[in-house]
Amino acid sequence: MKRSAVILAFMVFSVVALVPFSLNTRMVSAQDSYTIQRVDHEVEIMYSGHVVIRDTIQLSGQLTGDFLMGFPYKYGSYVLKGMAYDANNNVFPLSLGVELAELTGFYGAKVSFPQIAPKIFTVVFILSNSLLSQDLNAGVFTLDFPAYPSFTQEVERCNVAIILPDAPVAIEVTKDDGEVSAASYVKENLPMFTYSTAVANFSLSGGSIQIISMKELSRQIKISPVGDIVVFDSYRITNNGASSLLSLKIGLPLDASNIVARDEFGRILAPDVINSNGDTRFVNFTFISAITSRASTRLTAEYTLPSVSSETSYFTLNFDLFPDFDYYVEAARVTFVPPEGARLITPQLSSIDSSSSLIREIFQETFSISREGVSKIDTAVPSEDVLQIEYNYSPLWLSFRPALWMWTLAVIGCVVVVVWKRPKTSVPFRIATPEASIALSPDQVRAFTEAYEDRSRVTSELKVLEERAQKGKIPRRRYKVQRRTLEVRLDNISKGISGLKRVFRSAGGNYASLVRQLDVAEAELVEVETNIRTIEVRHRKGALPLDAYKRSLADYQRRKEKAEAAINGILLRLREEIR
Repeated sequence: MKRSAVILAFMVFSVVALVPFSLNTRMVSAQDSYTIQRVDHEVEIMYSGHVVIRDTIQLSGQLTGDFLMGFPYKYGSYVLKGMAYDANNNVFPLSLGVELAELTGFYGAKVSFPQIAPKIFTVVFILSNSLLSQDLNAGVFTLDFPAYPSFTQEVERCNVAIILPDAPVAIEVTKDDGEVSAASYVKENLPMFTYSTAVANFSLSGGSIQIISMKELSRQIKISPVGDIVVFDSYRITNNGASSLLSLKIGLPLDASNIVARDEFGRILAPDVINSNGDTRFVNFTFISAITSRASTRLTAEYTLPSVSSETSYFTLNFDLFPDFDYYVEAARVTFVPPEGARLITPQLSSIDSSSSLIREIFQETFSISREGVSKIDTAVPSEDVLQIEYNYSPLWLSFRPALWMWTLAVIGCVVVVVWKRPKTSVPFRIATPEASIALSPDQVRAFTEAYEDRSRVTSELKVLEERAQKGKIPRRRYKVQRRTLEVRLDNISKGISGLKRVFRSAGGNYASLVRQLDVAEAELVEVETNIRTIEVRHRKGALPLDAYKRSLADYQRRKEKAEAAINGILLRLREEIR
């Protein structure tokens, strides 16, 4: 009996011990018709601090079906996007976050090949810039990255290269199998299911990397009736770095010209063309006010492109949606606006997907396309990034607006002539009688003057409260409560003044005349205060020179004092009547 129990226990133990081995054996045996000869493991840091991991895999033998690879699981939460393609611009389906041969501790990716896999193909991942940190005191960047990729087979040779925006002053890479003081290293006979992390410390020249998040890019391409193209780009940016953002490098089409950029306040930024790379021109814009850490801003750029090629009334535009961006854009939208009266031929409504929209109006058509996760890896497959727009346009539409205005003016002129020449009916003669003046009680006059004094006092309290809030001398919650209370009081006082004005007007005589003068002075005061705010904004934006600003301000101050003196004089006359 005891012997049977021992034999049974030994059999159970043997099955449990051999199950993992059998699973791995099945995985390898299912794919043992190929071997991995070489892998080029590139770790590139973009200008925005995002990490591009590019693995170019060279196989021997024959692979059909799926190909599994991955890296340590801790990097899985940083993956933003992935893509698989070959040298012939064929894009293969890529599934992210799968299991790597049913083993834990790995973040897996599966490339699906519809037929036989190519001998050489590339798998690219974009990881968040949260893996990159900066020590301002030491001037050193620290990058946490997978030292090697993980495969279900052994790799004969793995070449690793760290690609930085500029040549590093110094670099030190610490990994499980030793340290290197270079931006590249080699691993021979990389074992299957390699689990290896690395940390790279390096120094770069200032401005080579800006740790930013580009939340949104909105691009509008407007085409004029003669085929001229004007592009408007709008970027929403957040500074995730430890230091302030003084400038920003933007990628524009290579043939962009007449470039003008503005900040969120409309101020023009100085452009500095850095270099050109392939189909992209990089321009650096210096901010007038530095963007502090964790702050957000908006930058707009306007530029022109070469005219659309045309054959009679047929126009064709081949547009590179997103050039070689050296940063990661979370959400991008491109809108094409052809001239009024144009009809889009391609793309057709039946051929566009859910990320695109075609809006047809009576005289205008617009086509929009949206993308998420746009970066330089999209340019690896040009067929996925170039869009062809074709439309028909008749030159007769050039005269549509002028003709419409001429017809409108002609109709208005005819109506005026008809009304002017129609026979006038006789109007009975009326004798004008002088308007009688109704005496008002002293209490009504006193209430009117006191209401004006209360309104002036509440207005002054509101201005003082605004100044204290701007200087941070009052808590924000308390400021909102007090402001709301004062605004309610001011609204009630203004309603009371309006009611008393109606009484004064109905009284006629001197009272009605004083109210009319008061209305004129108040309107003048409101106009002057509005103009003062306008010139202050224009002066801050640099649109109004200092000497012109001072002259206008002095003129408006004189008009303001004159209006205030008129109001005070009218109130003084009313006070004298109740004494």
